[in-house]
Amino acid sequence: MPKARKQQVSLDDTRHYHCISRCVRRSFLCGRDQYSGKSYEHRRQWVEDRLLSLARVFAIEVEAYAVMSNHTHLVLYVNVEVAMGWDDAEVVSRWHQLFSGNSLTKRFADEEQRDSMEPWELDLVKMQADLYRTRLMDISWFMRTLNEYIARKANKEDECTGRFWEGRFRSQALLDEQALLACMAYVDLNPVRSGMAKTPEDSMYTSIRRRVRAAMAGKQPGALRRFDSKNRKNEGLPCHLNDYLELVEATARAMVEGRGHMDECTPPLLQRLNVDVDCWLELTQGFEHQFCHYAGRVDSLRRCGGANQMQRVRGTTAAKRLLG
Repeated sequence: MPKARKQQVSLDDTRHYHCISRCVRRSFLCGRDQYSGKSYEHRRQWVEDRLLSLARVFAIEVEAYAVMSNHTHLVLYVNVEVAMGWDDAEVVSRWHQLFSGNSLTKRFADEEQRDSMEPWELDLVKMQADLYRTRLMDISWFMRTLNEYIARKANKEDECTGRFWEGRFRSQALLDEQALLACMAYVDLNPVRSGMAKTPEDSMYTSIRRRVRAAMAGKQPGALRRFDSKNRKNEGLPCHLNDYLELVEATARAMVEGRGHMDECTPPLLQRLNVDVDCWLELTQGFEHQFCHYAGRVDSLRRCGGANQMQRVRGTTAAKRLLG
């Protein structure tokens, strides 16, 4: 029986989530239809553009993504502090970039009309702004705003109606840095693993390609959550960018060459995470299927289970074997 979304996404447990959306049509989200010969490759750009534009509006940062032929993978971070720092005018302005709002919020958005609003009207706007703020840091609203846009656009192009995506997206809570970085690598290496690309930098419509290209210029892409080499809490991803890129590159080589193992020199980041090389390769081959709604080390899963009064947390066996 599916678990309620509010039970899957709890910011008290973690701010990091892996979200997967799958297409229900034979014609796929992207790629080429073998029967009609029609190409849908241009839709990958739709998804990437919409995803990154939403990240500039929501208090949700993109940590990793991959747009595949019939599904998408996202790793998202909910930045609660940023959302709580917005004043009501900022919240309303951001909401109006995506939705029309109502007559009161439209007047409030105009500074000249705002000055003439009655106190009771301002109170109603404040209540509405509080609701908008909550939605702007809600992963369900983020995914809804992404997927509905793509579905409508695809339906219009295909001149049809009906479902484009499965009924709901799947989400996995990433409870610690081992789970987070393993999931990011799993997502970033999707095109390599499926044979669509030979190297991470050749993987089109992925976060790893965007990070590699930015790194070549000595930068980090502004559209993605940054890596924080100083490991300051909640100020970035918990490692140095170069360490992550080195680990992903070594993992990709092992996949492409079919060796099933890495070079003799274990990447420093893997040593710091205290994850065995063989376990890492297994994680990056099938992270999505190793865990259910929660992913992390055994102690993280037990802590999450205790906080949510769960008698049993699925994935404990995999966690003990792969993450310790």
